[in-house]
Amino acid sequence: METRVPGEVTEIAWLPGSPRYRFKLSTQEGWRYRIADASAGTEHQDAFDHEGLAAALVEATDEKVDPSRLKPTRIDYRGADDLEFDFNDARWRWDGIELRQFSEEDQFGVRSPDGTKIAFNRDHDLWVREVATGIERRLTCGGKEGSFYGAVLPSPLRAAGLPGAGQPWKDTKVLWSPDSSRLLTHRVDTAGAGTITMSLSTPRSGSIRPEAVEYFYPLPGDDPLPTVTLVIIDLASGDSTPVDIAPLELYYYGSPIPGPDSSSRTMWWRQDGSSLYLLRLFRGDRHATLYEIGADGSSRVIVDEEAETPVDSNLSTSGPVNHRTIEDQDLTLWYSQRDGWGHLYTYRTSTGTLLNQLTSGEWAVADVLHVGDGYVYFTAVGKDVSEDPYLRRLYRVRLDGSSEPELLTPQDGSHEVSFAPDGGYFISTWSKVDRAPVAELARSSGESVGVIAEVDLSALTESGWQFPERFSAPSRDGRTRVYGVIVRPTNFDPDKSYPVIDSIYGGPQMNQAPVGLTEAARIWAAQAIAELGFVVVLIDGLGMPYRSKEFRDVAYRNLGDAGLPDHISAMRDLKVRYPNLDLDRVGIFGHSAGGYASTRAILAHPEFYKVCVSGAGNHDHRTDKAWWIERYQGWPVGDHYIEQANRTLAGRLQGKLLLIHGEADENVPVASTLSLADALIAADKDFDLLILPNRSHACGSEPYVIRRRWDYFVRHLAGQEPPNYSIRKS
Repeated sequence: METRVPGEVTEIAWLPGSPRYRFKLSTQEGWRYRIADASAGTEHQDAFDHEGLAAALVEATDEKVDPSRLKPTRIDYRGADDLEFDFNDARWRWDGIELRQFSEEDQFGVRSPDGTKIAFNRDHDLWVREVATGIERRLTCGGKEGSFYGAVLPSPLRAAGLPGAGQPWKDTKVLWSPDSSRLLTHRVDTAGAGTITMSLSTPRSGSIRPEAVEYFYPLPGDDPLPTVTLVIIDLASGDSTPVDIAPLELYYYGSPIPGPDSSSRTMWWRQDGSSLYLLRLFRGDRHATLYEIGADGSSRVIVDEEAETPVDSNLSTSGPVNHRTIEDQDLTLWYSQRDGWGHLYTYRTSTGTLLNQLTSGEWAVADVLHVGDGYVYFTAVGKDVSEDPYLRRLYRVRLDGSSEPELLTPQDGSHEVSFAPDGGYFISTWSKVDRAPVAELARSSGESVGVIAEVDLSALTESGWQFPERFSAPSRDGRTRVYGVIVRPTNFDPDKSYPVIDSIYGGPQMNQAPVGLTEAARIWAAQAIAELGFVVVLIDGLGMPYRSKEFRDVAYRNLGDAGLPDHISAMRDLKVRYPNLDLDRVGIFGHSAGGYASTRAILAHPEFYKVCVSGAGNHDHRTDKAWWIERYQGWPVGDHYIEQANRTLAGRLQGKLLLIHGEADENVPVASTLSLADALIAADKDFDLLILPNRSHACGSEPYVIRRRWDYFVRHLAGQEPPNYSIRKS
């Protein structure tokens, strides 16, 4: 059956042990959380009483809550009008009548799979509470400040009294065994580890004196780092057993133990609870090992891989880990780029023997989504040489290596796929930059059950809006094709000349140019600037993910490149096709890694880039987090770190530069931008600097910052006074 409901489907979540799924359906009127049963087709209904929940939240929080704009996160749907969720940094339970806020220990605790126990941390140790009786028991002893059990290295935001939703704070870090008889936790040791001090010029406490917040923040090359010792606790006996591997190093705040709703899969238990698996990446990310860890703490190596450049578990560090253990077949699924492309291999788990390479060729596996019924299901890019190599499609291949990959999503678009836990169904949301997103339910064989919803863009197109254009162009070497998107204003006049703005990220873990409208946030941000009289381009140059390992490794120890020569080559090629692009007026902007890359552009290529707006840039890699920088700039730290710091090029500034940074940036310390400002002053260069009091790394999405970015381009690139406009945060 097919029900073409107008709307966008996001936040798809399957209910455990059931073919039911929940999703957020967004329309022009707002959004609703809906629920459906895959076995019954695509008909869906409200997952809960939105008006009732909104009214309860208004009463509990005294805040204005619109039932068509509800923003719960981490939703745990337990049944009709029975759900748990996060709202305003608190955890809530709603049963359709009563709304109850969790206690802090329950909010940050972790419930056992059988629901009978909650693990939580208190006074630097790990505790467990019986749900039925409320009886509490201390599981570890000897925890203290700087050496504690079951907790995280916290983000500084909440400690500073600032909004910190999604930031690690008081989270309990345990991994329960499936039978709830054991749990894995850790002891964190911070002795000798380096800290950063965050200064708040306008404290939320109301004090007129600036306040300081000190927090652990490992820098590249730091020694020692905070470390984690893994511990297995038997709930029946109370025995606590350290795991027999060297302590894990922490390269950022948080914890290596995944949360209960995490897809990272760096640690997971066997289904029978007899042992667990640990995927460990060693410092510098050029060495990965998969261990099996027994309940007695013993360990053995299953797969071990080293390389001259980083060993990845996915084409993107933000994607899921593409390794699995298939216990009933004594198989381990291993992802590797050892032959130059991201492919899948199988090993015998019990012996560590390599069995088969399941996929091969000049294309790449993107995400492993499900293993079952003798198949592994995965998305891949570049398999069809006749189409855009970034289009993502779903395939399956037999685990025994006896088949070629079988295409399951032939629809013309790039596919984002969510699998039911039992593998019987999947939902594919697919689109292109010139094709509205469609969410479709299908069986694991690829047979379509029907369309759940399709985005209706008629109001936009009737207003004159044009779809963005996906393009390819030659890279710096003249033979490799790079891809991008061009966004034009609604009132575009082909006979008029337009300044060009390059929207860049440049971090090698993420592409900037959307393939489909399911990645609409970057499209709409570009469209908003285009409406002011610009043409905006988004380009993925050499060094970015989702191509070959050789393509990706251009960025290794070479972040200063940022793919910029390919951006320039692509824009010059576009100029031949579209003479209305004015390459004498080119601007660039970006945030975070994009803040670094955009500034690098105007300093390293002053003959091409004339205006830059740079947000929260990691301008000197020695002052950025070890977790990210050591992966891409390499470890140990060498002279190339200094050479690729933007301050080394400060004397080359010719154009207009606006540097923006939040004072309370927990991700990239504000010192990174102030260090560049110091070098620009020493070089006697004119530039503009905006420091935002109490703002975090997310400051780039604030309406004030967006307006200042727009103003800067209108004034300095278009040579006009900015129009009168206002920006509202939705």
